[in-house]
Amino acid sequence: MDITEGRKAPAFDMATDGGGRVSLPGLKGKKVVLFFYPKADTPTCTNEAQAFSALADDFAAAGAVIIGVSRDPVRKLDRFKARYDLKVVLASDEPEDVTDRWGVWVQKKLYGREYMGIERATFLIDGAGVVRRVWRKVSVKGHAAEVLAAAQSL
Repeated sequence: MDITEGRKAPAFDMATDGGGRVSLPGLKGKKVVLFFYPKADTPTCTNEAQAFSALADDFAAAGAVIIGVSRDPVRKLDRFKARYDLKVVLASDEPEDVTDRWGVWVQKKLYGREYMGIERATFLIDGAGVVRRVWRKVSVKGHAAEVLAAAQSL
């Protein structure tokens, strides 16, 4: 599925770090930053989670909740969050339905090898559950600040 700006966001309900759950209906009325990353505790994914964490207070002041999504099991997310003192919600799509529904489970290529994996992508959802901004094939440097500016402008 191709998620585009101005369309209703697909519902999600996932287990999170710390034994919690997060769902789109449960966040009604709040802005949601949903960032998909390939794998917890890898260098680029760690940098991205740290960048969002560094701006967590600013996102909260803008009325936005930040949720990082990967297919890692919750126990790995718990260790990842503790190891880097992350300030974002980490959600596990271990059942693999959310990454499919959001269109971020894609064919990738690395060193000539093709494989399936999570595309680094971010979606900004408004309080009514409508996708307002989409970032695909994200480059981490400066990305969290760009998403924050977009969230503040909603």
